[in-house]
This record gives sequence, C-alpha cells and structure tokens, in this order.
Amino acid sequence: MPRYALKVEYHGAPFAGWQRQADQPSVQGAIETALAKLEPREHTIAAAGRTDAGVHALAQVAHCDMEKDWSPFRLSEALNYHLKPAPVAIVDCAQVEDDWHARFSALERRYFFRLLMRRAPATHDKGLVWQVLQRLDAQAMREGAAHLIGHHDFTTFRSTICQAKSPVKTLDALDISEVQGLAGPELHVHLRARSFLHNQVRSFVGTLERVGAGAWAPAEVKDALEARNRAACGPVCPPHGLYLAGVGYPDDPFA
Repeated sequence: MPRYALKVEYHGAPFAGWQRQADQPSVQGAIETALAKLEPREHTIAAAGRTDAGVHALAQVAHCDMEKDWSPFRLSEALNYHLKPAPVAIVDCAQVEDDWHARFSALERRYFFRLLMRRAPATHDKGLVWQVLQRLDAQAMREGAAHLIGHHDFTTFRSTICQAKSPVKTLDALDISEVQGLAGPELHVHLRARSFLHNQVRSFVGTLERVGAGAWAPAEVKDALEARNRAACGPVCPPHGLYLAGVGYPDDPFA
C-alpha cells in the first residue's frame, strides 16, 4: 500500500483537538472521513503532534496508506474537495517510503504563538490570537525565557494529565519578537524542540506573560523551573493563539 505524507493546515476552533474522538469533531476524524470517500474503508492516520482543542496548525504533518497508487497532487486535490467546508486544508502531499512515520521519523517540532496587545476587542483576529490589554515588556520576557532553554526537568510546565514517560526534555529555542500587526502590536513566540510535554508551550507563554506584565521578575521563571512542581507554574494561556508551525525530518518529504 503506497504511503503518503500530508502537510495539513487547520483552524482549531471547531475541533476538540487533533485526535479522533467518538462524540466530538476532530481534525483526524475529518481527514479520515475524507479518505473514506476516496477509498471506502476504515482509515487510520498518524500525525507528528496531537494538538489540543482550539489549537491551530500551519504545517501539521500526517501520513496515510492508500490501496490505489495516487499521484500526490490528485490525492491532495481530492481530499481538499471532500474536506469542505471544514477549516482543514492539505497544503502539500508527497509519496514516502513504507516505513516513514509522521511522528516517529520527526526530529523536531516548531510552535508559534501570537499575543495581540490592545484594549479594543479583536475582530478580524478573534480566535487566532491571545489578546492582552496592556503592552508587555518583551525584553523582560526574553530574560525569563532564557532560563527555560536547554535540557531540564519541566515538571512545573506540564499538565497533570500529561502521559509522557519523563518530564525531562530539551528546549532548543524560545525566541520572542515584537511585530506591528495590522490590528496592533503583537508579540510572536517561536519555540523549537524534538518534542513537547502536554500544555508545555501554553504553560511557558502564560508564565512569560506574567513577566512581561511586571507581575513576575525574570529570575522567578528559574525558581519555578527548579521547583519541579506544577503549583509553581504561572497561568496556562488559552489555546487560540497557538499554532503548530512545522515539523522537521532528516529528509523533508515536501522539499
């Protein structure tokens, strides 16, 4: 059975997350339903990361196995036709080796978070940004973020329902940039690691927002990390500013 890698973009608002669920809409379920329109049978696809309810993706990666030998272009076009009107799009497709795996072949995941800083309610970007009402001190946030980069026990910054075997991870990058968006000033947070714990990114951003607002000193991020205690974490920010921005592989199937 030929195997295909799919690069998937989606708006997370209507979904209970990536993972298929029996009684709620999911991104995985939407794609598997579309695949069944092309080849009527039960389909099971795998993804690089299981995003939570409300989280978006610019470049999630999944793989599927087909019985027919589809051209990648025709497969992506057919899937996009059957995915309508769900806010899910196959933006690229490539045939891969039979042992290639969207999750286990991945070397890194990249996430992107948007914070909009303005008092007036967001209109065009509602549901796509986390809106805060005051300007945040980006430099103080960078100083706090520096304590998180590297190989650490991230118990403080993972959900109590996280199923990872170990809280020890390596955060390769956490960069914060100031951008003048069309709707107002934004902070963009870019994170990169081989893998992330459940709620790790949202815990980071929620904690760093407290630093930017002046409620925490940057050094308190280090104290929270070293506490290895979930109670030491700052607030977990909402999901709608978070995007899975990309997945890295030894050989990019979409190159």
